[in-house]
Amino acid sequence: MANFSKPQGPRFEVEVYQNPYLPEGSGEVHAVVTVTATGGGTGALTAAGPGQDAAVVLMVDCSGSMQYPPSKLHHAKEATGAALDTLRDGTRFAVIEGTHVAREVYPRGGALAVADDRTRAEAKEALRALRASGGTAVGRWLRLAERLLSQAPVTIRHGILLTDGRNEHETPEELRAALDDCAGRFTCDARGVGTDWEVAEVTGIASALLGSADIVAEPEALTEDFTRMMENVMGKEVADVALRLWTPQGAEPVFVKQVAPSVEDLTARRTEPAPRTGDYPTGSWGDESRDYHFCVRVPPAGLGQEMLAGRVSLVVPETDGSVTRLGQGLVRAVWTDDIAASTQLNPQVAHYTGQAELAGAVREGLQARKSGDQERATARLGRAVQLAHASGNEATAKLLAKVVDVVDAPAGTVRLKAKVTEADEMTLETRSTKTVRVRK
Repeated sequence: MANFSKPQGPRFEVEVYQNPYLPEGSGEVHAVVTVTATGGGTGALTAAGPGQDAAVVLMVDCSGSMQYPPSKLHHAKEATGAALDTLRDGTRFAVIEGTHVAREVYPRGGALAVADDRTRAEAKEALRALRASGGTAVGRWLRLAERLLSQAPVTIRHGILLTDGRNEHETPEELRAALDDCAGRFTCDARGVGTDWEVAEVTGIASALLGSADIVAEPEALTEDFTRMMENVMGKEVADVALRLWTPQGAEPVFVKQVAPSVEDLTARRTEPAPRTGDYPTGSWGDESRDYHFCVRVPPAGLGQEMLAGRVSLVVPETDGSVTRLGQGLVRAVWTDDIAASTQLNPQVAHYTGQAELAGAVREGLQARKSGDQERATARLGRAVQLAHASGNEATAKLLAKVVDVVDAPAGTVRLKAKVTEADEMTLETRSTKTVRVRK
C-alpha cells in the first residue's frame, strides 16, 4: 500500500487485495485494488465557498415531449435553477436548450459565465423563457457542451444532461461519433425523466463520458437529484486521473473493470504511453473511494517461484507532458503445491466477481422478459435474486422484488410478476450496475 497526494488536493491511498498463490501450470492472477481519496477541501459546498477550478454545462431537454405533462418542463427548469444555486462562486457555467438543435440560452455568445449572485439570477431568469418544441438530437447537445467547456482554463470539466425521450433526430452512428469526440474532454452525468427514453442511450452516454446515469421517474424528484449531482461536481478536485497498469515481459492484461460503486468495464479504453504500460481513464475525483478488478495472465512458473505480475499506479497528466503519480500498489504471483492456499478465493475478488455477474444476470433477464422468453427470464432473474441476497445488495434486491415474486432468495427461486410498471423495470435496468462494498 502506498500513499501519495497532489499539491492542494486530496491524498490517495491504494490497497491491493488478492490471493497471490497459484497452482503449478496456472497463470491467471486476479486482484481488487481499492483507491481512496481523502483530505481534499470538499467540505463546504455552498455558493459562498472559494472559487472553483471547474466548469459545468447543463443540458436541458426542451423537445416537444417535455410538455406532456406540462409539469415535466416546469420541474426540469426548477431543478436546473436549484443546480445553479449549488454552484460555488467562481465556477464557470452555461445552460444549453436541447432539441433537434443545441442552443446556448445562458450566457450566450459562445462563452461561459462565472458564477456569482448576479449570473445565477440571470441564468434562472433565462430558464423561465424555455418552451417545449422540436425533436431530440443529444449528440449535438454534447458537441456544443464540449465547445463551451474546452475554452475554460480549468481542470474540472463536467456536463449534466437531462432527457425525456429517444434520440430520434440523429442516427446512432452520429451519437456514437459525438461521444467518441467528447470522451476524455469532459465527464457527464445523464438522467432520464419519465419512462419514454431508452435506458441503453442514457447509460451509454454516462459510460462513455465516465459519469453516472439514473432514472427520475417522477419529475417532481428532479430538484433533489440535480442538487445532489451538482454537490458531487463541486466536490471534484483532481481531473483526468488514470489507472496505469504495468505488466512484465510475457504478461498481458485480461481485463480491467471498475467494480464499485458501479460496474464499468474499462478494458477497451486502454491507451499505451509506454511498452507494457496501459492507462485506463477514471475521470475526476473528490473525497471518495472506488474499487477496481484486475486480471492479468502471466507465464506459468515453477513451484516456489514468485514474480511481480503487475504494478498499478494512479497518474494525472501535467501541462508539461509529464505525469504525477498519486498512488501505487503491487500485484504478485506465487506458485505453490499447497492446494488449500492456491484454491482459496480472496473475499474481495469473489465478492466483485459476483457483483459483476449480478449486473449481467439482471440485464439478460430483462432482455429475455422483453422478448417473451419467460423460461430464461425466470432463470436469469432468479440468479440475480440469489446473488443480490448472498452479497447483501439490498438496493438491487428491492428493485428485483418489483419485477419478480421471490419464493426462495438463497436458492434463487422466483416467479415473474404478471404486471410490472415500466418505471420499475427501467429503474432496475438503469441501476443494475450499482454495487455494494464487501461486508466487513
